[in-house]
Amino acid sequence: MDNEAVTQSEIKIVIGLNDKKWPVSIEWEAEDQPGGKQPQACKAFLLSIFDKEHKETLRMDLWTQEMQVMEMDRMMFHTLRGLAETYFKATNNKEMAGAMQQFAQYFGEKTSIIPPDTKPE
Repeated sequence: MDNEAVTQSEIKIVIGLNDKKWPVSIEWEAEDQPGGKQPQACKAFLLSIFDKEHKETLRMDLWTQEMQVMEMDRMMFHTLRGLAETYFKATNNKEMAGAMQQFAQYFGEKTSIIPPDTKPE
């Protein structure tokens, strides 16, 4: 049956905090990651979980102090594009997915991630 879990995969995120409880290091690892299960350093992560019972989205957005604004701009650009693709795959709503892609394009141009008038892939 397609709705029955036959195996599990674990994703682990470890956050190093300073004395003020601000993230200073972030590492992640997953059993299925390419290159084997080894901690990988990163500067930021965004996590959204839809609560089945309460029908609300829970979010956790963390970044280290070494994350530069231009890196955050790039991360947001790729995240916005990815959200538009995911939304389209899940809903097949071309109109709304297109509007999301247009905003991602606008965001990319305004933050100089992409040159103006670059067509989305």
